Amino acid sequence: QVQLAESGGGSVQAGGSLRLSCAASAYTYSTMGWFRQAPGKEREGVARISAGGSTTYYADSVKGRFTISRDNAKNTMYLQMSSLKPEDTAMYYCAACDSRLWPPRMVVSDYKYWGQGTQVIVSS
Repeated sequence: QVQLAESGGGSVQAGGSLRLSCAASAYTYSTMGWFRQAPGKEREGVARISAGGSTTYYADSVKGRFTISRDNAKNTMYLQMSSLKPEDTAMYYCAACDSRLWPPRMVVSDYKYWGQGTQVIVSS
């Protein structure tokens, strides 16, 4: 049983930056990822990172602006967000896959453990 907790959300103006953190109760030994959900929309994948941190994936909508990373010694994953746009406004969730699942997809059903979310609001 892995518990995840996000932090770092807030309100910023367009063009600004935020860094989200996801603290895990223990090292997950699995792929982890970030998802987001805006009001009235389905939850969508943002980025994922492999267990060792060497392989990453980004949705086209955030590629070049967001950077995912993890520090396994601290059991923590990060999402550095820059050049933020109003359309980035959403609740952001961190998630972790089962250690046996490979390769995972950026779909909700492929992730077993979830945090409660942290709100990001980008104003114009």
